[in-house]
Amino acid sequence: MLKKTILSIVFLACCLLLVLSCWYFQQREAKIADFMLTSSAGNIVVYARVTNCFTKDMESAILAGVPTTFTFLVNLYQKRIHWLDKNISRLVISHTIKYDSVKKNFNFSSINGQEKSAEFQDFDSAKRAMADLNGVIVSSTKNLKKNKTYYISVKAEMDKVHLPLHMDFFISLWDFETNWYRQEFVYRL
Repeated sequence: MLKKTILSIVFLACCLLLVLSCWYFQQREAKIADFMLTSSAGNIVVYARVTNCFTKDMESAILAGVPTTFTFLVNLYQKRIHWLDKNISRLVISHTIKYDSVKKNFNFSSINGQEKSAEFQDFDSAKRAMADLNGVIVSSTKNLKKNKTYYISVKAEMDKVHLPLHMDFFISLWDFETNWYRQEFVYRL
C-alpha cells in the first residue's frame, strides 16, 4: 500500500512538472502581438511587435558584438472561395543590430526596399526597434477591390548566425521563429 502511494505521488509530481514546464516554455515562446492594420494616404499599413524574442544568451551574444538579424515576412492575400487565395503583396523586412563596444552604442538597420538606420545608446531601445514593425506599407489600396475579403499574415524569424570553427551549435540554441499571425479584413473604402 505504501509503495502504491509513493508511486502515485511521484507520478503526480512528474505530471505537474511536465505541465508547468510546458506552460513556462509556452509563455517564453516568441509570438506576434500588438498587431494593428490601418489605411493611410492610400496605403495599407501594418504595425506589429514580436514578444519574448530575446533570451539571456542572445542578449549576451549581442553585447559581445555578434550581429543579429530578425526577418519579418508580411503577405497580403485576397481570399477567394472556390479558388486559391490571390497573393497581392509579399514583403521581406530585415532588422539587424550590432553592438559597437568602442563607441558603446547599438547600430540598428532595417531593410525593406529602402534602408533605414539608427543608433541607440541603451539596449532596451535597440531591442524595441528590432522587435517592432512600425508603419510598414504592405500595399496600395489601388490593388484592392471594394467589399472583397483580404488577410494579412505576418511571421518573424531570427536569421541563422554563422560562427567560425563550426561553433554554430551554440548559436542555434537561441534561434526562434514565430507562428504565422493572420488578420482578415473586408476592404470597404
